Amino acid sequence: MTPQQWQEYGRRAANAWKDVVEPQQAATIWVSTDSGAVASGALDTLRELRRVVEERGIKAQVRQTASFGATWLEPVVDILKPGRPRVMYRHVTADKVEDLLQSYLIGDDPRADLAYAHFGEGLYGDIRPLTSTDWFRLQKRLLLAKCGWQDPERLEDYVALGGFAGFTKALLQMSQQEVIAEVKTATVRGRGGAGFPAGIKWESALGERNRPKYIIVNSHEGEPNVFKDRRLMEGDPFAVVEGVMIAGYAVGSQTGYIYIGSEYPLAISRMENAVNKLKEIGLLDSNILGTDFSFDVRVVPGAGAYISGEASAAIYGLQGGRGMPRTKPPRSAEAGMWGKPTVVNNTETLCNMPHVIKRGGEWFSSLGTEKSTGTKVFSLAGDVANVCLSEHEMGISLRDLIFVVGGGMKNGAKFRSVLAGGISGGALPESALDLPNEFGSLEAEGSMMGSGGYLIYDEGTCMVDLAWYCTRFNRDESCGKCVPCRVGTASQLAMLESIKRGAATERDLERLVRSSDDIIAYSLCGLGQAAPVPILSTLKHYRDEYLEHVVEKKCRAGVCSLQDAPKHARSEPFILAPGRASAGAVAR
Repeated sequence: MTPQQWQEYGRRAANAWKDVVEPQQAATIWVSTDSGAVASGALDTLRELRRVVEERGIKAQVRQTASFGATWLEPVVDILKPGRPRVMYRHVTADKVEDLLQSYLIGDDPRADLAYAHFGEGLYGDIRPLTSTDWFRLQKRLLLAKCGWQDPERLEDYVALGGFAGFTKALLQMSQQEVIAEVKTATVRGRGGAGFPAGIKWESALGERNRPKYIIVNSHEGEPNVFKDRRLMEGDPFAVVEGVMIAGYAVGSQTGYIYIGSEYPLAISRMENAVNKLKEIGLLDSNILGTDFSFDVRVVPGAGAYISGEASAAIYGLQGGRGMPRTKPPRSAEAGMWGKPTVVNNTETLCNMPHVIKRGGEWFSSLGTEKSTGTKVFSLAGDVANVCLSEHEMGISLRDLIFVVGGGMKNGAKFRSVLAGGISGGALPESALDLPNEFGSLEAEGSMMGSGGYLIYDEGTCMVDLAWYCTRFNRDESCGKCVPCRVGTASQLAMLESIKRGAATERDLERLVRSSDDIIAYSLCGLGQAAPVPILSTLKHYRDEYLEHVVEKKCRAGVCSLQDAPKHARSEPFILAPGRASAGAVAR
């Protein structure tokens, strides 16, 4: 494909997109079909919409899209009627479809009783604008901007919405050094949890003389109830590929791998579709757009184990080996895939790159805070009213995330804790909720922002049980390569079980602290180094509950029996953890 052919492709895509968002005769109907929506019955809704439209002769095009992020409202259906604002409808199961279309498309009743909001200004009848809702009004959407609009399986939609403008600018107008300079100016830090500056990583790989070089997208999102990378791949897969292509050009690589957990079949399918569509038109090929840059992308399912998402373990997994971490140095940028220079970036990290190149590093660095630039995608789950995905400038407080965006606690319950940063994060009390979400801020309270997956718990949660749940997960997911993690997590789990059954003493609490220090200091990789964080944070902020268990022999939440020791076989699935701490964490 030549640059002229690409420009013509873009013009055709833009013209086709006008018929979607500016309909003159036929309405446009969007149906959210990501994995969360599908689990809520969205495919039945989609089939019923198509049936009713065809049988009733309704002038409308029915399109699939990805979730707009309002997971708690699924199945979500949006309707754009000519001359009217787009309206978002909630909980539109298949049995509600015919009534809705009869009322609004055949009649003229927008059904405020089924609507959540509309995309215009002011009131539309009794329907409020989306910008006035608590869930949306604090958002700054870059990475989620196309989600809920485009069909994630149509390349034309992505291009019509500005897709590949960043890549073509980098390829046709910038040198490798200029691309990396923009990324460094933007100060894009890793969104997978570690927060390492992407520009420095790319610069190191560019400077390596060894060939070939590789790019790896670490999409092996294996933490329970963390789903932001999944939604990005399901909702905007072409953006992931564009980010990989920019990285490949910048460091001089010809091959990129997208490594996805095998438990994400829809994400795998949509990423494979995106790669195939780009190969069909020649944008993933030799001599792309007439230049000397050639690049290929391969989608590879991972083993599914949590440890497989560790950067060096992902490399071993891609090579066909067992996903186990290695000692460092050498770093991956020096010797990674097959011993060659390799850049490993998180999915969300790379999705930022098209925006950085298109609009500039200085623009990107103007968003967020001084030490944490740009936006961050957060996933909220647990006992919060709005289980959702949202995107904000770095620096938004935990309180705003939970009580504004998340709608507060469901069923009027009282807030107890938020497990920030996923299963390896720390549990924080209400006194910490005014801390900003940025790199380094939550660490002072024994937690971290991590990948941005937050689990919220109400007063029905036993904090000792929560620490036990996290520790059992980390024990079960340990690869067993190093003794501190393999033996340490099992020993700590035994201590917590002793506390839960009322057989421990205050001295055991000190043993938990000492063993935590050793595990953190001597474990080989991030899993072991973060495994004791839930224990240390609950001991710091909820020590009174531990003392109730060991001194008063009681559990205020009524979760721990404080009688005979429960039998937890090594092979027992971690998702069957008893008590509210486990059940309340399940994300829809």
